[in-house]
Amino acid sequence: MYWNKTLTMAALAAAMSLAGCGGEKQHAESKKAAGAAPVSVTVVKAAEESVADTYEATGTVKARTTTVLSARVMGYVREIRAQAGDSVRAGQVVAVIEAREIDTGLRQAEAARGEAQGGIPEANSAIAAAQAHLELADITYKRMKTLLDQKSITSQEFDEVSAKRRMAQANYEMARARRAQLDLKIKQADEAVAQAAVMKGYMEVIAPFAGTVVERKAEPGMLASPGVPLLVVEQAGDYRLEAQVGESLLGKIRPGMKVQVELESADKPLEARVEEIVPALDASSRTFTVKIGLHGGQLRSGMFGRARFPMGEKKALMIPATAVMRPGQLESVFVAESGIARTRMITTGAATRGHVEVLSGLGSGESVVAQPPAALADGSKIEVRQ
Repeated sequence: MYWNKTLTMAALAAAMSLAGCGGEKQHAESKKAAGAAPVSVTVVKAAEESVADTYEATGTVKARTTTVLSARVMGYVREIRAQAGDSVRAGQVVAVIEAREIDTGLRQAEAARGEAQGGIPEANSAIAAAQAHLELADITYKRMKTLLDQKSITSQEFDEVSAKRRMAQANYEMARARRAQLDLKIKQADEAVAQAAVMKGYMEVIAPFAGTVVERKAEPGMLASPGVPLLVVEQAGDYRLEAQVGESLLGKIRPGMKVQVELESADKPLEARVEEIVPALDASSRTFTVKIGLHGGQLRSGMFGRARFPMGEKKALMIPATAVMRPGQLESVFVAESGIARTRMITTGAATRGHVEVLSGLGSGESVVAQPPAALADGSKIEVRQ
């Protein structure tokens, strides 16, 4: 217990000694700078200006159209012809499903259609024969009708001829009906072949539009079934930034509004427009989604972006961007005070046209060194150039 207390007191003493040494070092540097020759600098006065007021929201780049390709028939995956990152064109075959029963069904349907079509010559011959018999029966009927009118034959003989004529007519109608049934059978066979061909077409999975494969979810040999994802494809050249905006701006942002978008991978900001506003709020973040159309640049789904919405104008304290020093994560400037340069920690906001907004740490009218030279230090004497 006594030993721990002794160690703690020793550590505190060491820390105080180091702090004292640091303070003495800083004091020595300030004293040295004060004794050196004045450093020639240019100063500007921090002044309030009317600047554009913007609201910044962050978001993620997403493709306007994304589709999940899946099989429409059950079978084993024979081929996957695309990898993640590959570009595909509209109508390109990206996967092939093996379903032997579909091939068998197509062959059976084609065989049934061939069998039905093979009966056409026989049916046509039957119609021709029945028609010939009917024509002969008509001629005989007319001749016997004339003889009956002349009292040359008996009524019984004429009745027999009439009956043969009716039988020939019935045979002809039956032959035509059989041909009609055959035509219907052929039509049904054609439909069965067409349906089987459509099912066979489903064995090939095609890309519905030109785009990029962003995810591959299946491998050859896997069992595919309708609705099970195989590939995810994004439509090329059509992206949007989906930004989350605070609910206080729900009535201020409108479709068609011009927005400036900055992407980490882009060299310069993109000019864009608001395309869609999702009015439903996220209960946890109290934000709503704004969808901003993007064009140009090397866009990819998942990119991080910032959207700046114009909100009119505001008064802001502005200084030249060259006056701000950024050692690490801190921001500071040199303020001229009675011929001495003093370091002042500040917080900055938006930058525009070579100037930066000062949010805290500096007051209006204070003189700031516009472009601090390397030799300038806290406490240095300065000579202001005109």
